[in-house]
Amino acid sequence: MSAIVKRNLTLYFRNRSGVFFSLMGALISFVLYIVFLKSNIKAGWSNVPNTNQLLDTWLIAGTLTIAGISTSLTSLSQMIKDKESHVDWDLSLTDVNKKGMAYAYVLSAAIVAFIMQFVLFWIMVAYFAWTDGLSMDWKVLPTTFCVMAVSSILATLVNQLLLRFVKSVDSLSKISTLVGTASGFLVGTYIPLGTLPDSAQTVMKLTPGTYIASLYRQVMMDGSLADAFGKGTSQLLDFEQKMGVRIKLTSLMSLEDTWKMVAVLILIFLLIVRRQARKSAKVTNQ
Repeated sequence: MSAIVKRNLTLYFRNRSGVFFSLMGALISFVLYIVFLKSNIKAGWSNVPNTNQLLDTWLIAGTLTIAGISTSLTSLSQMIKDKESHVDWDLSLTDVNKKGMAYAYVLSAAIVAFIMQFVLFWIMVAYFAWTDGLSMDWKVLPTTFCVMAVSSILATLVNQLLLRFVKSVDSLSKISTLVGTASGFLVGTYIPLGTLPDSAQTVMKLTPGTYIASLYRQVMMDGSLADAFGKGTSQLLDFEQKMGVRIKLTSLMSLEDTWKMVAVLILIFLLIVRRQARKSAKVTNQ
């Protein structure tokens, strides 16, 4: 299985244009924020100290979530290419069965998603440090990297299930375009979650990426939010709800609640992917 993982990683990073376009959704979010969105969002919170730095961190969190979704999908696209060109038949002649191959695609895609989020994180931090004087609290970095890991895993599992219904490379390109475009809206980067109608918020709350973005924001913005608003103030709660820092179900979810939600989602999707892998292996054996 390790050989297939290494192969998939090599194929992904060897295709430099593919690497760039896998980040297109995240880059669009980044550019739109700088050119258009930042000034509009900032106007609504102009009385808050260090607004630039606060919103920059908010944007980084959402963009990383998009990157995890899009890069894992691009990496998993190798699975569709292998099926269409019947390379998977050749791979099945090795000592790796169908179930092992499915896990290899998932593992390599999760590794790709983590690496790309890690690289993009430092690029954005460096840019905002230069333009806005953003200063990251180094104490949150270990937890932030943990969020990157769970983001990579969850995004990969969801995309793996999505691609079960894709049979050709032509369909894959359409799905990739749709996901890349929709992810910016679904994680609340183009339009903050709390400013949308209730029906749109409900749709967003049904997507796993919303909780990953919330997890990122709570981890990365914890100290800056307390400094800007004070702890437990009504303005803080209003900001957290409108900007999607914390998701409101029956009440605003705490950081612990969000971790639990993400863990449950990973478990659910992992069980589904495992079941699908077993079915695929049985069909092959028959």
